[in-house]
Amino acid sequence: MREPVDWPTVDLLTHRASTTPEKTGLIDVQTGTRWTFREYSHRVDRVAAGLADVAGGRIGVLMGTRPASAVVFFAAMRTGTTVVSLPASETAAELASKVERTDLETVVCEAETEQLALELVDGPLYSVDEPTHERVRALAGTDEPAADDPTATGGKSAVTPTTLERDATQLIMFTSGTSGEPKAVRLTVGNLVASATASSFRLGVLPDDRWLCCLPTYHMGGLAPVVRSVLYGTAVVIQREFGPDATARVIDEYGITGVSLVPTMLTRLLDAGWSAPDSLRFVLLGGAPATTELIDRCREHEVPACPTYGMTETASQIATATPAEAAAHPGTVGQPLEFTDVSIVDDAGEPVEPGEAGEIVVAGPTVTPGYLDDERTAAAFDEHGLHTGDAGYRDDDGRLWVRGRRSDRIVTGGENVDPDEVADALRAHPSVADAAVVGLPDAEWGERVAALVVPGDERPSPESLLDHCEGRLAGFKRPKTIGFAEDVPRTASGTVDREAVRDRLKRDGVDATDDDAADAGEEI
Repeated sequence: MREPVDWPTVDLLTHRASTTPEKTGLIDVQTGTRWTFREYSHRVDRVAAGLADVAGGRIGVLMGTRPASAVVFFAAMRTGTTVVSLPASETAAELASKVERTDLETVVCEAETEQLALELVDGPLYSVDEPTHERVRALAGTDEPAADDPTATGGKSAVTPTTLERDATQLIMFTSGTSGEPKAVRLTVGNLVASATASSFRLGVLPDDRWLCCLPTYHMGGLAPVVRSVLYGTAVVIQREFGPDATARVIDEYGITGVSLVPTMLTRLLDAGWSAPDSLRFVLLGGAPATTELIDRCREHEVPACPTYGMTETASQIATATPAEAAAHPGTVGQPLEFTDVSIVDDAGEPVEPGEAGEIVVAGPTVTPGYLDDERTAAAFDEHGLHTGDAGYRDDDGRLWVRGRRSDRIVTGGENVDPDEVADALRAHPSVADAAVVGLPDAEWGERVAALVVPGDERPSPESLLDHCEGRLAGFKRPKTIGFAEDVPRTASGTVDREAVRDRLKRDGVDATDDDAADAGEEI
């Protein structure tokens, strides 16, 4: 009798192309290109052949959101090669440590990132566009249909797909690093497939689904729809850059059924007057907390927003609320996804009762086996699972509320202050569009509460903000320093960049308790 084959055997796209070869797998908004899964797979095959001399090792991918980034990812999977995701938005100085820590000798780039790639590695470079430098070898034309491609009409594959192991590290992706050095997260083939499977049980999958990818594919929020759509056998629609008007048009014209956004993107869509079409089933809203005000606006405009809590270490979602749940229980990110175990522990690492706050700990098949750094791995895991560093609580029905990073907690005069609670109170002011709250060093109190405020139509005075907070926050929670800015600094994934907020407030914040505070301070 034949022995059962362990799962998975080969890359996801090879399986998909053999199952539904004629179905549309990828649509590129910029060029209008549409690939069937067969054409998609053949394109991957060509790139896999071009990467043959580095197969089985690690390749850095330094690219923006475009079809080629998806092709390179699956070409790496087909050849058993680990992808190291390098944020194309970063500088050479920021990327240099990532390249060094992952021991990279090879980078795949595009025309726009070629010079940056040349500064980072001495080894071979591969470009998905025509190279302009003699050291760059081309994997040219990855975004375009290939009429001269012998495999495009069903010819024999040039590459034999590598047999994959469930525990093989497929991806190394860096955390956003809003505090301290970004961690290098290892994600396995099993992690990616488990995440896609669990998400499908929460969001559902329909045969004609089209998931819009307009987030950077060098972050999990952008890459996840690319991976999931291949597993589901549905089309991913690639928009190379988000823009409120352009994205609204794409959602309408392409019959988008799902989209992943960060809250600031959704806010900009609503501000631009966008209305969700009937085709749209879900807006997966992650990367940063969604305010109650934003969820209220979604309900008023019939936008099917699904607030989610996830992290790079879990290959995206941990918990996700349905639109009905988000409306009925403001502030929740819903119950954990299938197969995901979430517990809340106290400072001693012991689980607490429902309703009690503590650190969020996650276990299950989506959770990374660890970081590249063994010491960081040992510090992050215990018998309960991965310690996320995030604070939150669960109610009697298992719904999760996230209250920000534990490390972001402000301790002033011995009292603990949740910065998200203060920011939520400030956003409720009619003249405040957004706010971020951090702790600043204080000789008397240890730390003082400081707020960076984005004005709405009119700029409020610090005095009016304090008056507004008086009935909402205890005295020790009210901001002692206030600054104004045109926007809140955020990472590419939408998370508040707290170090940048601190720097602005240290430089330009004013003492909100000063009698002259109402007239002080220019916009930062």
